[in-house]
Amino acid sequence: MPSSVIRLHASDDVLIATMQLLPGTSLLADKLVVRDLIPPGHKLAAHDIAQGAAVRRYNQIIGFAKVNIAAGQHVHSHNLGMGEFERDYGIGQGVSELPKAEHPATFMGYKRPNGKVGTRNYIAIIASVNCSATVVRAIASHFSREKLAAYPNIDGVVALPHPLGCGMGVVSEGMDILRRTMVGYARHPNFAGVLFVGLGCEQNQIAPIVEMVGAHDEGMLQQLVMQAEGGTTAAIKKGIAQVTSMLERANTYQREKTSVSHLIVGLNCGGSDGYSGITANPALGGASDLLVAHGGTTILSETPEVYGAEHLLTRRAASPEIAHKLIDRIKWWKDYTTRNGNQMDNNPSVGNKAGGLTTILEKSLGAVAKGGTSTLNGVYLYAEPITAKGFVYMDTPGYDPVSATGQAAGGAQIICFTTGRGSAFGCAGVPTIKLATNNALYERMQDDMDVNCGDLITGTPMTEISQRIFDAIIRHASGEKVRSEELGYGNDEFLPWQVGAVM
Repeated sequence: MPSSVIRLHASDDVLIATMQLLPGTSLLADKLVVRDLIPPGHKLAAHDIAQGAAVRRYNQIIGFAKVNIAAGQHVHSHNLGMGEFERDYGIGQGVSELPKAEHPATFMGYKRPNGKVGTRNYIAIIASVNCSATVVRAIASHFSREKLAAYPNIDGVVALPHPLGCGMGVVSEGMDILRRTMVGYARHPNFAGVLFVGLGCEQNQIAPIVEMVGAHDEGMLQQLVMQAEGGTTAAIKKGIAQVTSMLERANTYQREKTSVSHLIVGLNCGGSDGYSGITANPALGGASDLLVAHGGTTILSETPEVYGAEHLLTRRAASPEIAHKLIDRIKWWKDYTTRNGNQMDNNPSVGNKAGGLTTILEKSLGAVAKGGTSTLNGVYLYAEPITAKGFVYMDTPGYDPVSATGQAAGGAQIICFTTGRGSAFGCAGVPTIKLATNNALYERMQDDMDVNCGDLITGTPMTEISQRIFDAIIRHASGEKVRSEELGYGNDEFLPWQVGAVM
């Protein structure tokens, strides 16, 4: 019988309920009596906490008591709030090199002429601007499974529309981000061919993007401008012909055995709950360490959901320059949220709080666990190409589709996505493995979840769950479809980060 509460560290001021606790319940050999109704995943005070005192979970500060809190009381938004305190960045003090795997793992991937390896073999149709979104969708919808039956090695033709591309400065941070994202997708090894579709008069012109993409497999990078073709109908007809011309070449690619060192795996989360930092996130961190040991690369992101826990990453930075780059991004976010009339603690969401998370500090401390214990070897801007090996960081918003789009643009060929509330997210062209933080969620939403991590609470060792995730990564990278692919998610989830004024 599993314990009804978990104490994550001996110095913690709170316990985590693993089941609903009723008032009057005795805990810890009758040393503690529950005073309130405590939902699963929520916190209760392990002892009396004075008003103004720092409250710890993971042996880290998650907030400050707004009132006196008695032992056994529910600890949540009504009595726990944010507060300022000094972080000990300890730059580089926690670096420890993990042993490398003696026999590096392999997966079955698509080797590209540029040396990269894909986990899927798609043709992508990318809109340069929202005005070409309808044409992009129409071209892609022509290529049904029946029409692609003669090309068994092609996973499909995927439409990538988005709401941006005009009403923004040609020379601006927002345009830089949008173009980095589109170039990253055009270079992505999961796409054998790419067709850019524009309207013609937009700020985000196609020609500069194609120039930025550079050398590409001959005939597999094409462009189409609606106004030049004579409008919507003519553009759709031309686009269908252009994609058709790529099919033969795309179908020549076949899966081959290749080293896991070619894999870049995005680490993401959405709909987190009180179990996220106990089960799925640290288990994914263990899988991240395994991937790094086998020569692979993993990307942690979502800067607003790292705020308050960044000192745990700077301690693992391979150099002071890497650490300060992360600190600078935290400062940028503080300024960015202030300029927009917001604050960093606007996160957690309503669902996060219902699941037991109270402050962004608490959420962030659980979120960084996805990054394991490996040395931090790089910090990248949104959608920048990932060039370092091992564990790295990419600055992205916490909003799931925007964050995952940036990771994919940076080169991630597969994404691992933890959820406690039940996210149904999927990334177009980049398989997204959904990891459930608790047994109830996994059983309730089996159509959407790929891996259960909730059985850690009922006694399964953490190492076993991390290996389960690692094995799932290899399996899905080698072609087995994830749940979101089977359900058709992805086309509406391509969402580049919009920064700056819309004019």
